[in-house]
Amino acid sequence: MARFIIRCVKPITNEPIDFWYDNMTSQVFDADNKEIDFGGVKKDYKSVETVSKNTPLGKSRNIKKLKIQLGLSCNYECTYCSQRFVPKADETNKDDVEPFLAQLPTWFESVDGEDVRVEFWGGEPLVYWKSLKPLAEGIKARYPKAELTMITNGTLLDEEKSDWLDALDFRVGISHDGPGYHVRGLDPFDDEEKLHNIIYLWTKLNPKGKISFNAMVHKNNLSRAAISAWFKEKLGFDALIGEGAFIDPYDEGGASLCITDPAEHIESRSNSFKELRAGLGSNLGVTQTKIKNFIDSIKNKQPATSVGQKCGMDRPEDIAVDLKGNVLTCQNVSAVATGFNGESHLIGNVADYDNIKLNTSTHWSHRDECPNCPVLQICQGSCMFLHGPMWELGCDNAYSDNIPFFLAGWEMLTGAVPYYIEGPQKADRQDVLGVVNGIPKTKKVINIKVV
Repeated sequence: MARFIIRCVKPITNEPIDFWYDNMTSQVFDADNKEIDFGGVKKDYKSVETVSKNTPLGKSRNIKKLKIQLGLSCNYECTYCSQRFVPKADETNKDDVEPFLAQLPTWFESVDGEDVRVEFWGGEPLVYWKSLKPLAEGIKARYPKAELTMITNGTLLDEEKSDWLDALDFRVGISHDGPGYHVRGLDPFDDEEKLHNIIYLWTKLNPKGKISFNAMVHKNNLSRAAISAWFKEKLGFDALIGEGAFIDPYDEGGASLCITDPAEHIESRSNSFKELRAGLGSNLGVTQTKIKNFIDSIKNKQPATSVGQKCGMDRPEDIAVDLKGNVLTCQNVSAVATGFNGESHLIGNVADYDNIKLNTSTHWSHRDECPNCPVLQICQGSCMFLHGPMWELGCDNAYSDNIPFFLAGWEMLTGAVPYYIEGPQKADRQDVLGVVNGIPKTKKVINIKVV
């Protein structure tokens, strides 16, 4: 159990007020140790598997999320791409599609795909058009109620492909970081033909609520408000923006876009919190989801034992495979890659389904930092297979990225603004807004006298 003293001030009056917060039980207490009831709903939370190298996880045949990895080839080279230095397995091709589809019913329990999400991944999935087209059509024919999804950089779109995506009722995310796109490569918004094709797909899928631009936050692209404003200026309307979280560092490319300076951590937290309080960047999915989920966790007293990893790939019902039937840790690795804990990312094959063992993942309960962190229920343990220096760097940035959501949710619940959190977390994370310990600040940092 980890309890935290949440030191707050009331807006306008600046009156100090303290609370206690238990991140394991999601309970809040006043300064007299009396529990505060926020009027939630009693739920039957189920405990999750606490996966680790020594406690591997099998996979259920009652699959709810099927991620199909077509290959790691891409027509772009994004600086922070999690796949950039992943060793590539032998490429699959369209000849692998029919054998894959024929074998599918032997390990995929669903009859018609109801309540199932099938995701098609690259690299860039449209690089694999000759495989993607018959594969998606075959799955839709066999499992008509399944939701088909894809994330693409959009640069290989044309009207024919867009019409096809629309006909199969795809949900599509277009990867674009707005003002921070320069770390990805040439901006397709600057290419008249590419922009036309992206907007064409938007006009097809947006009326059905099945398209978004997916932006990532990093050191040089910290403002969600700026991301939102950039898209509105370019497009002339408020677009739904998916993703929106801070990148995870998998190599030196990702690490180069992470925050390392304490003053910059303070500034990023403060500016993000100011934007949230002002209602800016509210069309980013991550903003809506994380604040709501945190508030719900407290209202409904969600136990930490029910909190899995943020990506969900530690769930038995979520699985990633390639067209050879190889089962992978997740869609961002290959069958010949090795995890940070020394285990192969090839965790089995669908032909031997009962012997699939996820042993490259580390549940947050097996980490030192996570159980002692106030944002546990928001962060959900960062990337499940990072270890060592990359994990530590990712953890530091995940904390600074998630603490503003904690502060915003806390103010919505209690009417008080947290500024200092005493507890077992790292000492440099306690002064969350830099208003107590004299950490170097800029003019942008929020003042303790909030308005």
